[in-house]
Amino acid sequence: MAAFIPTLALGLQLSRDPNVRLRQHSHSHSHPRSYHIHTSQLRMSLRKAGHRHTHRLRDLSLSATSASEDHMFDDNPILCAKDTEIYDTTLRDGSQGEGISFSLEDKIRILKELDKFGVSYVEGGWPGSNPKDVAFFNAAKSMKLRYAKLAAFGSTRYKNTTCEKDANIQALINAETPVVTLVAKSCSYQVELVLSTTKEENLAMIYDSVHYLKSFGKVVMLDLEHFFDAYVRDPEYALECCYHAVIAGVDALVLCDTNGGALPWQIHSVTKEIVEKFGDKCKVGIHCHNDMEMAVANSLSAVEAGAMVVQGTMNGFGERTGNANLTTIIPTLAIKMNKDCMHVKENLKLLTSLSRLMDELANQPHVNSRPFVGSSAFAHKGGLHVAAVMKDENTYQHIDPTLVGNVKRILISELSGRGNILSKMEELG
Repeated sequence: MAAFIPTLALGLQLSRDPNVRLRQHSHSHSHPRSYHIHTSQLRMSLRKAGHRHTHRLRDLSLSATSASEDHMFDDNPILCAKDTEIYDTTLRDGSQGEGISFSLEDKIRILKELDKFGVSYVEGGWPGSNPKDVAFFNAAKSMKLRYAKLAAFGSTRYKNTTCEKDANIQALINAETPVVTLVAKSCSYQVELVLSTTKEENLAMIYDSVHYLKSFGKVVMLDLEHFFDAYVRDPEYALECCYHAVIAGVDALVLCDTNGGALPWQIHSVTKEIVEKFGDKCKVGIHCHNDMEMAVANSLSAVEAGAMVVQGTMNGFGERTGNANLTTIIPTLAIKMNKDCMHVKENLKLLTSLSRLMDELANQPHVNSRPFVGSSAFAHKGGLHVAAVMKDENTYQHIDPTLVGNVKRILISELSGRGNILSKMEELG
């Protein structure tokens, strides 16, 4: 069976070339069109156009009619894991929160605690951005992690250069981590405005960077910045970015609600479409920001739609109003949605103490009202509530607090009833 390379913009550009045969697949009018271009014809046309990345395109099939499709990615280690994987970016994205700065010693301790807790991935920082992160990755080389895989973060190569000459890409290689997470623009508007380059060059930047890092045996995740905004503004180009990453061998496409402006049903709809298009080639992940207090709900909606990698930070630390809060996401996935979450589920009782430690190391005040791990999460003040809880805790508690290492508390105030007083007396002996 002939191999095909799917693309959208190249298909639109090359459709005028009589040497290129396009097969258009019909979808409902609400979906972007998709094309399959025969590899040899694509190469020929690109050579005529002088495209300098032609020789790197691999002969792999993304056609739904490919007989060998079911076995093409059987050796992909990230696809073999079927559990929802927790990707912690506290040390990188979390440290971008106002007033938060981790020392090198803090970062090392946090890495150890997150590994002990059982998260699948820990993003340690951006080795190409500052000396402290370089020192961290050098120190981490000698550490033996039990559960977590350490990830280094960076951007795709700079425009109009090569990965071999790009200092940021080389810093990612020198970090010697098993996982590399790249950030890439998926919004055509941002490509032209922020990167000041063409849409075609951005696609080449994505392909080159992923392909180069895969040649070093890395697990490569691609954070597609502003993806949900891009999918509304220019869905065909957003899909092109996905296609080029998949062709290059990416292990996970991480869809980012970078501005935190999407709603749960929007996240679900788009994520489901991306899972349907690419879920048998790579994993799909989610990365949400909390600008509308929706980051947790959006992350869970993405999981419900098929996302299998969830990025977030402990206590929701992060830029502006923060990132998706893993101290809420993790117990919700494990207890409410019955997701295995690798080794995290068996260590849930460590969650509250881990949250408090993160506050301490980040020099942040403890948020009493934080779900699951806050000191007020299972505190009862009203007399009517306390009277009911003394008979059955489930009357005003959605879970047993000990599951996440927290405790039930009975408060005394002017709202107290007899049950509050009796409970406090019993507590004090």
